[in-house]
Amino acid sequence: MATIQDVAKHAGVSIATVSRVLNGTTYVNEEVTSRVRAAIKELNYQPSRAAQALRAHRSKIIGLLISDIQNPFFTGLIRGVEDVANRNGYSLILCNSDENPRKEQQYIEVLCSERVAGAIVVSTSENPKKLHLFRDHDIPFVSVDRRIKDRTTDAILIDNVSGAYEAVTHLITNGYHRIGVITGPVSTTTGRERLEGYRKALREAGLALEPALECVDDFKSMGGYQGALKLLDLTPPIDALFVTNNLMTLGALEAIHERHLRIPDDIAIVGFDEMPWAALSAISLTTVTQPVYELGSSAALRLFQRLQNPTSLSKQEIVLSPTLQVRDSTRPRPSLKGA
Repeated sequence: MATIQDVAKHAGVSIATVSRVLNGTTYVNEEVTSRVRAAIKELNYQPSRAAQALRAHRSKIIGLLISDIQNPFFTGLIRGVEDVANRNGYSLILCNSDENPRKEQQYIEVLCSERVAGAIVVSTSENPKKLHLFRDHDIPFVSVDRRIKDRTTDAILIDNVSGAYEAVTHLITNGYHRIGVITGPVSTTTGRERLEGYRKALREAGLALEPALECVDDFKSMGGYQGALKLLDLTPPIDALFVTNNLMTLGALEAIHERHLRIPDDIAIVGFDEMPWAALSAISLTTVTQPVYELGSSAALRLFQRLQNPTSLSKQEIVLSPTLQVRDSTRPRPSLKGA
């Protein structure tokens, strides 16, 4: 007995396209429709009424796939998504890829098998595998925090380049000229764009770009710790650090403490992402603050627009602006005080 997969293969289209032709709920051009109907006739395909009933049933659940559940950054983002979902009568399934592409693929399969109404994804890379499964199952999805290479996917993002540029320019203005950077994987737009902003600030200030001053690791605290130790061992020494996420900043602070260095007298530091204690510690931390709740709520709002208008909306990319919160960890160098 022929299956819907057989029909799709015979007609040279996706399973989702066959489903659209069968259900008649979404426009498919006449030439493709003719091919699908011809394949159905030739293969004597008989759609299962039970399967059609299941496909017609839209769940009231939204899937949210994040990249690191241990990162406090995602707390606000999750709350933003959840609040919008609840207002619309939907519940949330939370999945954690842990920056692992294999886990990401598994969770995409799970969300599709659970027939979620839609999904919001923080991808592990610009080319995540298995995302096509959402389209195959007619599940709309939105990319959040990180851009993916797809011309049709909505994205809600942060202006990482300008945030990093402002942070490093602030350090340069305060007299720091040998600035190290610790960033996450450049396979992610967050890692690469924050590095780009760092480089842009140095170039515009007439400072040389030195590969030795750039550390690329994961977005976890151990990556920040190891990167900081490496940069602190350089000769001549660095006078400032720009760290591109909150967990890596924690690791870098641990390394600075182990070396018995004073902030900012021996070394200045700027982090990316606000942390609850950033303004309360002995040396308050200058940070690039992201509007994380708005990031999540905007992604959810866009997803519900997709649910209401599955085919009539063009791709939308929303870019939110971060804010530099200046605190004691980047005080001007002594030679500049009173200037």
